[in-house]
Parts: sequence; structure tokens; C-alpha cells
Amino acid sequence: MKFDTAPSRGMKDLLPAEVELRDRATATILATYRRYGFRRIETPALENLRLLQGSGGGENEKLIYKVLKRGAKLDAATAREDDLADLGLRFDLTVPLARYYAHHRAELPDPFKAIQIGPVWRAERPQKGRFRQFTQCDIDILGVVSEIAEVELILATAEALIELGLERPRIRLNDRRILSAMATFCGVEPSRHGDFFITLDKLDKIGREGVERELRDAGHDAGAISKLFAMVLSADGESSSSLQRLAQVVPATSDAVESLRMILRAVGQEAGGRFTVGFDASLVRGMGYYTGPIFEAAYGDYGGSIAGGGRYDRMVGRLLGQDVPACGFSIGFERVVSILEGKSDQVRSERDRVAFLFEPADPLAEVAAEAGRLRGREGTVSLTLKRKNLARQLDDLAGEGFGSYAVFRPGQSPEVKTLVRRTESAGGADA
Repeated sequence: MKFDTAPSRGMKDLLPAEVELRDRATATILATYRRYGFRRIETPALENLRLLQGSGGGENEKLIYKVLKRGAKLDAATAREDDLADLGLRFDLTVPLARYYAHHRAELPDPFKAIQIGPVWRAERPQKGRFRQFTQCDIDILGVVSEIAEVELILATAEALIELGLERPRIRLNDRRILSAMATFCGVEPSRHGDFFITLDKLDKIGREGVERELRDAGHDAGAISKLFAMVLSADGESSSSLQRLAQVVPATSDAVESLRMILRAVGQEAGGRFTVGFDASLVRGMGYYTGPIFEAAYGDYGGSIAGGGRYDRMVGRLLGQDVPACGFSIGFERVVSILEGKSDQVRSERDRVAFLFEPADPLAEVAAEAGRLRGREGTVSLTLKRKNLARQLDDLAGEGFGSYAVFRPGQSPEVKTLVRRTESAGGADA
């Protein structure tokens, strides 16, 4: 019987060139974040199902991959779901971080500045650019009440994106307290703010008509919906004046407005034309655990955000019994990599590998010793059996990303020569 060797639906295999690009991107991001004082941690792929389901993760709580208890008997007719599964695959890195901090708090510095890079899983319908397994790249600051946490997170993330080659990213800011005050002012019941914002977060995906239709179908008052949209649209414009007008119309937003103005001033002074930052009243962020400022990053004409985050001061408190101020920013690693793949200079930016060719009859001890000496000078050296058609082999090696080659000759120091693919040197003609 023929076995289907394709990866599971919503997952993907990564070829060597893709992995190398991802490794370079990861190294760049890590180097940038470490300059800001962040330190890397790791958390398990599996977390307690009760933790994941009660995290305020919005729609993602419906997309958890649940793991059956070991040895559990499957009886779909009589067994309750709680009897079958007590663990789930993490759907983001923020919820595991809260659990990690609550468990290790006595061993961690205060404040704690963490980096996490790793896979997460969501059981959603696969589509272009959306997978069931994907990598997230987070930085978080726990234990800092001051807006300096938001400022540092935004500056570090913007710098990381710029270092990756994404020129002039755009940072948008809002505040969940502003959204809540606006919704209450327009007549939305406070108890329904959560599901209201989850739907409003779909604005860039289904448009205003789609959002209004979903909100009406959910039983929200049509007048409140229209009033809120009018207020959001009227807040469009220069950030400082928009925030000032908003505080005048909805006085309950004044504290959050002042907080955002402080962040905008501090970040704006450091932007230096390398990136832009501004207030956006339509920004929501779908997670229910946000409690204050929220932010997203966009790049060029790429549809959707490439990074997002915000403040979640009450998440750790659910586990410790006392609130801990916390704030984070997550780079959409898969989206960023897809942009980098479209940049030919990024895909082939490091042609520093040397192919060291040898014959099957050559003395292996001498070959290995010479390769070691060559590696000490050149860095990356890959031992490669020499084929009969050397010209074709060199062409293939150039196509694989090797930048140069050398041939083993007993008793002689190998000469390193530059590799140029014949199809490239011939203007694209097939050799």
C-alpha cells in the first residue's frame, strides 16, 4: 500500500535553504533582543488544559489541540471530554510564560525580561500563510508598571525588524481601556465587551459591513455599533490631537490617553525616521487577556500585521493570587520569513560555504585532516565526493548555495576558488 508522504495538513516541511534563512533571522532577532537585556527561556509544548482554556485567549481557546490521557479508554458515547484529556498543545507563548513565572518567581530577577522562540499549535482551517503549527518569537517584561516597558518592547521589536531588512516598519498603538470606555459610552454592555472586541478585531479581514453584521447577529444594539464606528473613524488623524479630542468626548479615557501619549512621545523621539509610530483607534487585538496598551507592527504593502502585543497585568495574578504587571510583543515569525523569502538578497546573503571535493580512493585520514585545517581558515567546509562530470557538479553546488570550492590533492595545500553558476553567468541560459 502506498503511503502518503506529504506532511500533515496545516504543517510543512522545511528544506535546507529555508532552515538556513530562518536560522539567520532567529540569530538577528536574538542578538537585537539581548542588547536590550532580554534573556532566553523555554517552556514545554504541552500545558494543563484548564490553564489554556481559562487564559482569556479569545478565539484561540476554541482551537486547542487536546492530548488524550495516557491509557484512557475512548468511549465517545459515554465518556466526558474532561475524562479523556487533561493536556493541550500551547496556542501561544504568553500563557505558558505566565505559568512559568508563577512557578519560578523566587528564582527569577525582578523585573524579568524574557525571550521565547518556539512552535505553537492551533487547530484552525489551513490556508495561505496560515498553518496549524507555526513559530512565534516573543519578548516580555514582567514586574514593571511604568510605560517604559511598552517603550522598550516597541523599540527592541522595531530595531529587530529593521535589522532583518524590513525598512520603516509602522507601529500602531491603542489601549484596551480606551476601547472599553468608548464601548460603554456608546451603549455596549460591559459584560459583553469581550465578545464585542473579538468580533471588532476582524475589521481588517471581513471589513466594516462584515463586522457590523456579526455584531447584529450576536444581539448587539445597531445604534451602539454605528455610534462606536463613527467614534473610531473620527479618531483618525494626527495621534496627539486625536487622543486629545477623544479624552474630551469620553472623559473616562483620560488616564489611558495620557499613558499612550507618554509612550508615543518616548518612542517617537527614538524612531529617527527609521520607523513610524501612531495611535489607531480601530486596533483591537483579539486576545481577551489584554488590560492596557496594545500595539501592532506592519510593513510595506504586506497585508496584516507582522508583530503584535500589549499589556496583560492580570494573567499572572490568576495563578499567584496577586497581580503582576506584564507586557509583551510578539513577532509573527512565519510572516516575516515569508517576506524575507521574497528578498533575493536575503535568501542568498551568505554564500560562505566551501565544498571540499575528494576522490573515493583518497586517504580519508588526510582528507579529514586537510578539511579541518581548511575549516579553520574558511569557516564552513563540507566534504563532498567528486563526481566524474566536475563542471556539472560545480554548477549544482553553486545552485545549492555554496560560494566556493577546493579539491583535495595529497601533499598540497588546497586552493579555494569562487563558484559561479553557469546558468547565472550565462544570463539565465541553461548550460
